[in-house]
Amino acid sequence: MRILLVGAGGVGSAVVPIAARRDFFDHIVVADYDRSRAQAVVSKQVKPGQGAAEATSPADARFSAIGLDASDQDAVEAALREHDCDVLFNAVDPRFDMPLFRAALNAGAHYLDMAMSLSRPHPSRPYELTGVKLGDEQFALSPEWEAKDRIALVGMGVEPGLADVFARYAADHLFESIDEIGIRDGADLVVEGPDGEETFAPTFSIWTTIEECLNPPVIWENGDWHTTEPFSEPEVFDFPEGIGPVECVNVEHEEVLLVPRWVNARRVTFKYGLGDEFIGVLRTLHKLGLDSTEPVRVKGVEVSPRDVVAASLPDPATLGERMRGKTCAGTWVKGVGKDGRPREVYLYHVVDNEWSMREYGAQAVVWQTAVHPVVALELLARGTWKGRGVLGPEAFDPVPFLDLLNEYGSPWHLREQ
Repeated sequence: MRILLVGAGGVGSAVVPIAARRDFFDHIVVADYDRSRAQAVVSKQVKPGQGAAEATSPADARFSAIGLDASDQDAVEAALREHDCDVLFNAVDPRFDMPLFRAALNAGAHYLDMAMSLSRPHPSRPYELTGVKLGDEQFALSPEWEAKDRIALVGMGVEPGLADVFARYAADHLFESIDEIGIRDGADLVVEGPDGEETFAPTFSIWTTIEECLNPPVIWENGDWHTTEPFSEPEVFDFPEGIGPVECVNVEHEEVLLVPRWVNARRVTFKYGLGDEFIGVLRTLHKLGLDSTEPVRVKGVEVSPRDVVAASLPDPATLGERMRGKTCAGTWVKGVGKDGRPREVYLYHVVDNEWSMREYGAQAVVWQTAVHPVVALELLARGTWKGRGVLGPEAFDPVPFLDLLNEYGSPWHLREQ
């Protein structure tokens, strides 16, 4: 397997050291708009004192770096062909999904991403009805992927990704019928400022966070999708391993669009533990129009307000040394168990920032997002996961994935509620 990894930011830079410990691939080409950033990621995988271009051992030679504009579909197709890559791994913001998705399709490569094509709210009733849903553009092209006998594995990060694998596992092995599947994400992470005090610094891409948190959240209920207002239906969820109670609110997320395609459940939701301060910042950005992606002219230069916000905040990949705490991703399921009795469980995965920094040099949130697509790629390379067309994580047997995740040294857990 030869992989074109597009994006050397937080998640992309965490993917490389995770993959470097495995032997399922032949080569990974790390591509980024800023070639020096891609080169820096690759250089960390070679022997001390040796440049990437001088690497001689087989392990060192498995990585290379190139410059690439993710928005330039023709250039991405050319890179796939030039480097003989049979998989495109999309590790950039979802605004670039479709040019990368189409490039892989045209070049005859398999495709994997961690966030699906973007939504567009209903034009007149955005907080009641769906418009263009997350992933709609990708699923519309599924017949073309099927015709080429290729897989486009969409939403294969942690949330979406592992959370979807948990949903399929619960349906297959734990429940006779499911009333509700609720993805619940919470953390007790804090970021210290230069003065040692806690500071505001998002631990994941602020561009993506703004997109998913300010769009109308989607809920699956009784056989159809509908929307609600941002930050609706607050609830306190008790997260494991010392994180404790965190207030979670509805947020637009891919799991709600993916799970019902393969798993039978009356209701599916996604709720995120954002916190009052973060919600307040997001509301202010929206009120001031700083969440907009439409360019405005400033002193003769056109720039997107959201890009300015992103550029003004620290890169999440650089926060690890200033972070402490744990992050938890998980899937809460309620229904009737295999024994015919009511059952309620929470399947979850926790990463401690101290551990991820010590073991991989990556902060907890980006490492947790990065490990799961690597596990999925290994299953595809082995031929354990097979298929064709546009598929979500729920389309595959969850047991090999969860077993391999344990082998990666980052076990998952199940808690009876």
